[in-house]
Amino acid sequence: MLEEPLFGPLATATAAIAVVCTAAGAGLALDEGRAGAATPTAGAATRTASSTGASSAGSAFTGSDFTGTRKIRVDGHSVNVSCAGRAHRGRPLVMLMAGGGEGLDNMAALQKSLSRTNRVCSYDRLGEGASDQPATGTLQTVDDTGALLTGVLDRLAGDRPVVLAGHSLGGYIAARYAPGHTDRVKGLVLLDATIPHLTRDMNRTIPADATGVPAQVRDGAIAVNEGQNPEQFVIADGPVRSAGHIPVEILKHESQYAEVPEYGPALEKMWAGGQREWQRISTRSRLTTAKGSGHYIHTDRPDLALKAVQKVAHRAAHQH
Repeated sequence: MLEEPLFGPLATATAAIAVVCTAAGAGLALDEGRAGAATPTAGAATRTASSTGASSAGSAFTGSDFTGTRKIRVDGHSVNVSCAGRAHRGRPLVMLMAGGGEGLDNMAALQKSLSRTNRVCSYDRLGEGASDQPATGTLQTVDDTGALLTGVLDRLAGDRPVVLAGHSLGGYIAARYAPGHTDRVKGLVLLDATIPHLTRDMNRTIPADATGVPAQVRDGAIAVNEGQNPEQFVIADGPVRSAGHIPVEILKHESQYAEVPEYGPALEKMWAGGQREWQRISTRSRLTTAKGSGHYIHTDRPDLALKAVQKVAHRAAHQH
C-alpha cells in the first residue's frame, strides 16, 4: 500500500508522521496500515458502475439518480466518484473528503452509515484512488483542488446546498474551500484536519538541531507540504478565512504522538493549537476531542464522526 520510504525505516515514528504529514504513500514511511486494515470495502455504498448499469466516463447524469461508483469528466480529467442514499427536499448533499494518500474507500463505512438518512457522495482527488494523475512535473495548489471540487459538486449536487466533511488533508482542503463558496457550502465537518500553519509550527516544535526520528518527522512533514505527495499538492501555510455563520464541527484526536516521546507533548500542543485556529472559520464552530481516538477518528470513533456530520447536515437544512 505504501511506497518505499524516503528516509528509511521509521518504525517508531510512523503514527506521528501519518498525522503530521497527512499523506500516506508520499515517499515517506507513513504507516497508515492501521486505517487501511480498518477500512471496509465499499459495499452497497460504492457498487461499481458495471453492477449498477452505469454508463462510461463522461456520460451525462444528474447527481441524484445513481448509487455506486462512476467516472465523471471534470475539466478534462477522469474523476472517480461514489454516491449513496436518497436526496430529500431541503437536505444538503454531504460530500466526504478523504485524507492524503487515500482513496474514497477509506470513508466508505461512514458513507454507508450516512446514506441511511442523507444523500452522500465522495470522490478521489487527482493522484488518489481511481482518478487521473495530476500532470507530471506540476504542483497543485488550493485553487486547483478547489476548481476540481467545484466541478464535482456541479455534477453531483447541482444547485443543492452542500456539507463538506473532510479527514486530515481532506479537511484542510474543505476548510480552505468553504469561505469562498458560502453560496453553496452550508456546513463543515473537520476530522483531525491538517492544521493551517503546519510547516511553520513544525519548524517551531522540532528544532533545526534535532536528530534521529524527530528530525525525520519534521523533514518528512515539510517535504510532503512542499508537494512530495501523491497529489503533487502544496499544503501551504495561511490564515484561516471566515465562512461566516455556517455550522462547523471540528473533531481532534485524543492521542497520537506517543511514539515520539521527546517531542510528543509539544507535537500534541501544536496540533491542538492548529485545531483551535480552524475554529475561526465560523462563529458557529465547535471543537471536540474524540476520546479514545487517534488520527483516524472515523474508524476509531465512527459514532462521533457520524453524529458530527448528521448534526451539521441537520443544521444546514434548517438554517435561515
